[in-house]
Amino acid sequence: MSLDVIILAAGQGSRMKSKKPKVLHGIGGKPMVQHVIDCALELDAPRIHVVVGHGADQVREALGNQALKFALQAEQLGTGHAVAQALDGTEPSGISLVLYGDVPLTRSETLRQLVAIAAQDKLGLLTVKLADPSGYGRIIRNDADQVVAIVEHKDASEAQRAVDEVNTGILALPTRLLADWLPRLSSNNAQGEYYLTDVIAMAADQGVLIEAIQPEHEQEVQGVNNRQQQAELERWYQLREAQRLMHNGVTLLDPSRLDVRGNLSAGFDVVIDINCLFEGKVTLGNDVTIGPNCHISDAVIGDGCHIKANSVIEQATLQEGCDVGPFARLRPGTELAAGVKVGNFVETKKARIGEGSKVSHLSYIGDATIGSDVNVGAGTITCNYDGINKSQTEIGDGAFIGSNTALVAPVKVGMGATVGAGSTITRDVADDQLSVARGKQRNLDNWPRPTKRQD
Repeated sequence: MSLDVIILAAGQGSRMKSKKPKVLHGIGGKPMVQHVIDCALELDAPRIHVVVGHGADQVREALGNQALKFALQAEQLGTGHAVAQALDGTEPSGISLVLYGDVPLTRSETLRQLVAIAAQDKLGLLTVKLADPSGYGRIIRNDADQVVAIVEHKDASEAQRAVDEVNTGILALPTRLLADWLPRLSSNNAQGEYYLTDVIAMAADQGVLIEAIQPEHEQEVQGVNNRQQQAELERWYQLREAQRLMHNGVTLLDPSRLDVRGNLSAGFDVVIDINCLFEGKVTLGNDVTIGPNCHISDAVIGDGCHIKANSVIEQATLQEGCDVGPFARLRPGTELAAGVKVGNFVETKKARIGEGSKVSHLSYIGDATIGSDVNVGAGTITCNYDGINKSQTEIGDGAFIGSNTALVAPVKVGMGATVGAGSTITRDVADDQLSVARGKQRNLDNWPRPTKRQD
């Protein structure tokens, strides 16, 4: 049956104390509502509806050009009213699955169970048992243990408040039933709102079977209403990512000190030390070692690479066997061939460095192409920016660049050439030439050293 996913994302989230709509606050490096959308995409839903309200324009803009249908809830009149705003765009003969933009970590496996229940002409309901159910709608069952109603906390009696099974708000049902029940909702309750949960009693009255399932972990259905809950769910998300990586064979020296804000994939025998942050799409090959306190984003790191402590790698590609850091910074456009060494306090940007070359310490290499087996001495810089334009530096295979050299681009240093330490190179150096460009040294005898003035 055709599936419509309806995501409620209209709430203000005043307890977040933010100008930004609540559903745009992040978990694991992306907005909470994007997690929900991504989960819906895993279900192959042909239509995903996002009900917006507070900050509607911000939400639409943040979700970009994704294939979403937006529905506006101009007045916040409850969850039943919110779902009704999206109903016109649904397939009447299909199934509707209702999700929440501030409940970001429900697994697709859990939701597939609900959809399968709804496909049997039943109402699938996701519930959870909590040690402290305060504030949640209680699941009311009859003597046959069948779900017959949901009572909101403010409307519940003392006996009903003692129930520990609560409503998550997530449910799936045939859309024709939803279309029949929504117009019959009443706002005659403590909140003066149209509760979606009232369709449970309607289902029971009509003899529609209600089948409740529970998630594998309660955090799957945990919502975010304030910064504390956001932080708690962030840590659970990170622990789940750590467990996924370890299950796939990655060694994490401390799983509690890892942050993944994107998509991290890794090969065999990868070791990641403490306090590492991965953002965007990062791919680690086999036998990669990542030292402590590294920040890696949108990068491909080949087999056998060793990234030492406190290094930053962004939008870079490293082939096998590279050695980077400590305290190295590889900026966007950096490409390292096999066996390249980039040492401590070296920064690269739009630099292509050939196989076996070394830039070992205290250097800046930008807008440059360096051949294979090149040695770049300490303190070398490519002067690639004249205040308006960027220019290229080219260094041929086997060249040797002495320490404290300034290469003023555009400039070429040929294959096998040598540049003496302390040189400022402004003209091309041919293959196998020696170039020395520094002031002539003068040694003066009997030179009086300065003495401190007596004031």
